[in-house]
Amino acid sequence: MRGTIRTRPATGADAGAMCALLNAVIAEGGTTAHQRPFDEARLVGHYISPPRSVSCTVAEDGGAILGFQALEWCDPDWRGPGRLPPDWAVIASFVAPVQQGRGIGVALWAATIGAARAAGVRSIDATIRADNHAGLRYYGGLGFQDYDRLEALPLTDGTPVDRVRKRFDLT
Repeated sequence: MRGTIRTRPATGADAGAMCALLNAVIAEGGTTAHQRPFDEARLVGHYISPPRSVSCTVAEDGGAILGFQALEWCDPDWRGPGRLPPDWAVIASFVAPVQQGRGIGVALWAATIGAARAAGVRSIDATIRADNHAGLRYYGGLGFQDYDRLEALPLTDGTPVDRVRKRFDLT
């Protein structure tokens, strides 16, 4: 029997479970630009407590982590494609493949949007692989709107994949 999904801020103690979840998503393929598995230190630095963190929230049921969502201010020094204004944040969402369809992403979004408003974020960018149909549906269902497309950006293995850029405006 499935219990109640709860959200809370992620901590370093969650890194192992978050790695297992994210690495399963990476291994399944097709939904994230990440191709290299994470270890705990990399996950902490990339999602739980990066220098520009706004929030990182986990969803759990009975102590098991089912998903997580991270929000961080855009990098003002970014020189690659798709530079964003300084009052924008970027979002990343991951749900365990076997847990999708339970409302986990919606529960995570409720916590994230509250943190974004409290921090004064103006807009949130979700840059999604164009072939990630579930991710595109998820963000569209939350009210994100398409605003740009980055064409043929290579994954780490060199495979070119388009990215759809969606935004959610808070002001």
